[in-house]
Amino acid sequence: MDINKLLAGRTKLMRASEIRELLKWVTEDVISFGGGMPDPSSFPINEIIEVTRDVLTTKGDKALQYGATGGVPELKEELMRFMNKGGIGTLGDHDVIITVGSQEALDLLGRVLIDPGDYIITESPTYLAAIQAFRIYEPRIVGVPMDGEGIIIEELERRIREIREGGGRIKFIYVIPTGQNPTGITMSMERRKALLEVASEYDLLVIEDDPYGYIYFGNDSQPSRLKAMDSEGRVIYMSTFSKIAAPGLRLGWVYATKEIIRWLELAKQSVDLHTSTLNQYIAAELLRRGVIERNIPRIKEIYRTKRDLMLQALSEYMQDGVTWTKPSAGMFIWLSLPDHADTSKLLEIAIKKYRVAYVPGRSFYPNGERGNDMRLNFTYPKPQEIFEGVRRLSLAISEYLREIKP
Repeated sequence: MDINKLLAGRTKLMRASEIRELLKWVTEDVISFGGGMPDPSSFPINEIIEVTRDVLTTKGDKALQYGATGGVPELKEELMRFMNKGGIGTLGDHDVIITVGSQEALDLLGRVLIDPGDYIITESPTYLAAIQAFRIYEPRIVGVPMDGEGIIIEELERRIREIREGGGRIKFIYVIPTGQNPTGITMSMERRKALLEVASEYDLLVIEDDPYGYIYFGNDSQPSRLKAMDSEGRVIYMSTFSKIAAPGLRLGWVYATKEIIRWLELAKQSVDLHTSTLNQYIAAELLRRGVIERNIPRIKEIYRTKRDLMLQALSEYMQDGVTWTKPSAGMFIWLSLPDHADTSKLLEIAIKKYRVAYVPGRSFYPNGERGNDMRLNFTYPKPQEIFEGVRRLSLAISEYLREIKP
């Protein structure tokens, strides 16, 4: 039987994650900068064990039962307090929905907001799993270039006017303002203000994806979240427990107007009914006991140390013509080779000969317009692997650049 004859047309839009495919290549003797995984030593394992036992002992009848689609009320209340401490003043006409990680949130947002042919705007480059989640709903994705302060506002306005003049309908602007994935760039306050002004002028929604905002480790003060600056209810805020507790909990959340949350709940009902009730009670208790709040400074220190190690290694080993970002949050450094290079072609040399892996940059661009970048993860490798991995990577780059010398 040929299953291909029965597949829905939308399956043509489904593409394997380059990161997931890359992980298949990686063996024990390969140093990988490829995944986006947290450092396992940052997980509050003992506290999670204790909390899980207590939840099952005292609330087992609720924790093991079906739950409300929007989420366990105790967790939603704790998240409201948590966001308040993070500078987001929770509003009366807003609500929270608990999702299976932030990835489900992206899919639900695409499901309720995007019609085929709609335009959506992202930073360029942007989170490739967001591109994957949105693409299945057949939008036209327009990427706006960035510089060291984030999305370039003049280019954003130019693209918006261009789309509107051509009769296009723009649904939202998707951004990762703090510790952006993949670049590590944190958007400046001036750009944040300007972005909200543009969204207001053109009556657009903004999706603020904030997985790294709670682990900002820069030396300067952290810029306010867009949602904290939102006076018009147009920012849809989303975050995750994956970076502040553990990704295995598979918990994320969206905070937006009640009307938006209602539509997300309707969409989620047909997807999975609700997020794991047990994991929600565990997360609520982790927040209530202050476990997550106490753990965040430790995560920041671990990641700051590893970032500094990678930056030091890059400065010692990389050749002229190679540049990289210096993140103040997040998990990634964005490294760029000369314009004529293709990091997808370099990858085979890096893995097979030098036993080091990374994620090529082309798939992070909505239209695949650049191929000379790569994303390096500094949070998962051990400290000793960071220096050795960068040394190997520099050798691979040197060999490749000699081969393609124009």
